[in-house]
Amino acid sequence: MLTNAPKGTKDILPSQVYKWHYAENAFREACDRYVMKEIRTPVFEHTELFARGVGDTTDIVEKQMYTFEDYGKRSITLKPEGTSPVVRAFVEHKLYAEVQPSKFYYIIPCFRYEKPQSGRLREFHQMGIEIFGTDNMMADAEVIGFASDFLKSMGIDDLELRINSIGCPECRETYRNALRAFLADKYDALCETCKGRYDRNPMRILDCKSPECQTLVQGAPMMLDYLCDDCKIAFDDLKKNLDAMEIEYIVDPGIVRGLDYYTKTAFEFVSNKIGAQGTVCGGGRYDHLIEVIGGPPIPGVGFGLGIERLLMIMEASGCEIPEPAQLDVFIAVMGERAKLFGLSLMRELRNQGVKAEMDSLGRNIKGQFKYADRLAAKYTIVIGDNELDQSMVSIKNMKTSEQKQVSLGDILKEIIQ
Repeated sequence: MLTNAPKGTKDILPSQVYKWHYAENAFREACDRYVMKEIRTPVFEHTELFARGVGDTTDIVEKQMYTFEDYGKRSITLKPEGTSPVVRAFVEHKLYAEVQPSKFYYIIPCFRYEKPQSGRLREFHQMGIEIFGTDNMMADAEVIGFASDFLKSMGIDDLELRINSIGCPECRETYRNALRAFLADKYDALCETCKGRYDRNPMRILDCKSPECQTLVQGAPMMLDYLCDDCKIAFDDLKKNLDAMEIEYIVDPGIVRGLDYYTKTAFEFVSNKIGAQGTVCGGGRYDHLIEVIGGPPIPGVGFGLGIERLLMIMEASGCEIPEPAQLDVFIAVMGERAKLFGLSLMRELRNQGVKAEMDSLGRNIKGQFKYADRLAAKYTIVIGDNELDQSMVSIKNMKTSEQKQVSLGDILKEIIQ
């Protein structure tokens, strides 16, 4: 067991990590263009933050959180999602007193206890953005536009954007009553979890993963038919904004999202290339979350994007991720004096931004050249005690096998050129 990673977790090995760097760097650059500032929150929070923010009737809170009691008898939870911690930090540090709107981004690990499967792990990684301080549907369109542009910039162009409105607390209560009435004669057939949701939050039943419950909710009333005038206007504004930005979308009344804090806008970017777990990015508006957590009544909107799923769909789509050059220069040495000179030279090269390496296993010169080949070195500098006596070294182009003599004083200049 000591040599096996815990179930539902995955090592990211050096042979693969460059793909993560590529995605993360591209996301940071996109956030910079959208004038978003990075925020970093702790990997664990007080359990109550997620119980109140995410919702105690969600699968996340009911079944999936990694919760433990620390030595101070406090209930602590590894964060299962990124929005609630950002909201907590926004409130704690009174960032609402600054000029609004506030625009944040994050790249984080998240933790949920669920059955591991393709694209779904117990420890997964998420990139996300949040905009606080405006209820204008321009912000919703900006968030969706960001996700659309970013995914296309990664080489993914066959995603389907699905949008919905899940209303506000006022119109949603009317809808919940209609949903309870629809499910009343089906109550006994619901799973035990959904029976508990029937009174507290019947909308969660629509999101149940049980095939039996999914069959029972076929033909259920849709939230779009129960929107109040304000929510209808907001949804129409969102569609107009997306049309103006030439972003194609499908209105999907079945989207409810898995978190209770959403209001009005809910959206998902879906792919059919990664099986049943086809949602690569999802988000929406949450106008009351900041207030629920203890802050002033400030609206918000954002999304979360799974890095594992992003890389899966990039691979399935044939997107090219360039491998970084492993090594610029390998320094092959013969003799003690040459070794010491090589160490000094390697340090100088590295300080000049050159990727340089030497052998540390005592290989002979033939072995050093084989090692340089395996490292895909562009050039090899050959230094021996005799070369030092003549104040010269040999520099070999490993691709063309061309070799030239260079004076000690010109090594840096030659390599950098």
